Amino acid sequence: MRSLFATQLYEAELHDDRLLDELAHSIRTLAADDSAGKRWSREHHYAGYTSYASLNDLPRRDPAFAELAKLLTKHAAKFAEEAAFDLPRKPRLDSVWVNLLKGSGHHAGHIHPHSLISGTLYVEVPEGAGAIRFEDPRLPLMMAAPQRPNTFVTVEPRRGLLLLWESWLRHEVLPGKARGERLSISFNFA
Repeated sequence: MRSLFATQLYEAELHDDRLLDELAHSIRTLAADDSAGKRWSREHHYAGYTSYASLNDLPRRDPAFAELAKLLTKHAAKFAEEAAFDLPRKPRLDSVWVNLLKGSGHHAGHIHPHSLISGTLYVEVPEGAGAIRFEDPRLPLMMAAPQRPNTFVTVEPRRGLLLLWESWLRHEVLPGKARGERLSISFNFA
């Protein structure tokens, strides 16, 4: 037996408490001040706040995000190399947004079109926060295949965990049981 067409998930730890604390402060400030993001979150029934549809300049707006952008770019280049991507240049950070997800908040299954690499950095994670779950990309093609135990792979979030994956990989955030807010930063590379 040999494995064909493996799907890569890149995991790293950011142990920089200073940067994570600065990012947490920035996320909470954005959540308080970004009226367009609050409106979008409310209209789309997002359980908390996201800057996904309102701010597209976080690395220029905030020095902590500029520092993070450099770190993410290094990790994306390493991921692309380990995944054996044949690229004319290093991946370029295309978009970055923040998420403040409350208690039982969740995010339905989705992909990130028009991107090469997507990912999430967990900044603050209360106990019981919802996990991220990845779907086997073969699932729609399995027709009469028998049940498999690894149709979904779940990763429990924790402070400083950085995940990167190919943007076509369907994923979702499961409902949590936390009392606090889960702070994360999501991003795409082109």
